[in-house]
Amino acid sequence: MHGRVAPLTGLRAIAAAAVCLTHAAFSTGHYTDDFAGHLWARFEIGVPIFFALSGFLLFRPWVRLLRDGTHRQPDLRRYAWHRFRRVVPAYWVVVTFVYLLGLVRPEPNPSGAGIDGYLRNLGFIQIYGFGHLRVGLTQAWSLAVEVAFYVALPFIGWVLTAVVCRYRWRPGLLLGSLAALALISPAWMAIAPDIQITARMWPPAYLWWFVAGMALTVCAELMRGWPRWATPACLLVAVTAFVVSALPAIGGPPMMVPKSVVEAIVKSALYLVVATALIAPLGLAPAATDRYHRFLGSRPMVWLGEISYEYFLVHLIVMDVLLLDVFGWPMFTGNVLVAFVTTSIVSVPLAWALRAALPFGDNDRGNRTHGRREGVTG
Repeated sequence: MHGRVAPLTGLRAIAAAAVCLTHAAFSTGHYTDDFAGHLWARFEIGVPIFFALSGFLLFRPWVRLLRDGTHRQPDLRRYAWHRFRRVVPAYWVVVTFVYLLGLVRPEPNPSGAGIDGYLRNLGFIQIYGFGHLRVGLTQAWSLAVEVAFYVALPFIGWVLTAVVCRYRWRPGLLLGSLAALALISPAWMAIAPDIQITARMWPPAYLWWFVAGMALTVCAELMRGWPRWATPACLLVAVTAFVVSALPAIGGPPMMVPKSVVEAIVKSALYLVVATALIAPLGLAPAATDRYHRFLGSRPMVWLGEISYEYFLVHLIVMDVLLLDVFGWPMFTGNVLVAFVTTSIVSVPLAWALRAALPFGDNDRGNRTHGRREGVTG
């Protein structure tokens, strides 16, 4: 297993920027019912990329114990502490700021208001039930899903390594089991409308994005070479799947969860393909020196990737204040690129400051060598 792969960190910057771009398009009224509007909406692809990256990096210790022939499960206390300090402190700071801002800056949307909404958002349970997503924090639905994966992964890893593979390196069986696990997502999307109105935003609906990354971790142990044509081919597949997902007849309307079960499954599957194809060259051939690796592994991209989580946390409240209070744009009007660029100009230094100010995160040297091996968020 390789340690930190710089281009994977750079890819996080792309994912975070994509999320900001799609929010800029939504906030300026560009989620129109045509191909352009659908294309803007599909930049939500940043979320599947983040989820697949987490699966790829966090599943490494379980693959390693099978590969090395040991029977020792990863240290759960260390795992939990790394996940907590990387995700929770910065998130709690931003959540608290948004709610305090709401005391002096009235928010007409009552969703997620009050102490109940505050506690739900602090506890990553705002997606379980309708009306708990707070303006300026709506992107944090994905963190609720991510945290649920963090909680479930040790059990999943134990089942796959101890029960299924019986502590033997059996990559075929492991990949087959992951494929079976991935089927939970389309099955859940099919039955979710009958469970609860928000059930299609719950973790099972997105499990296969994480599983895709987990499967790549297994494949990384099987790779014996990476032909030159493989990276361009992966990028072509990613671009093609992304464009196809924007076709109104394929991916459905410009919203995160289409009402049609078929459209929801197809769009989610296409996102899985995009995320997998973007990560595969970086995870399976980390030492490659093609333009894709060099660009994502460049110092600016790696630096932006290192603050991508904090950028993800602050960008939406920054955008809301800029568009409504500074620019004075009416809701769902304005220029999407101006919204994206100005939001990023403000959010990047804020993200850096937030990361530097907290005593946790990846600022300590020990976590630079160990923490990044264990996962990413965003």
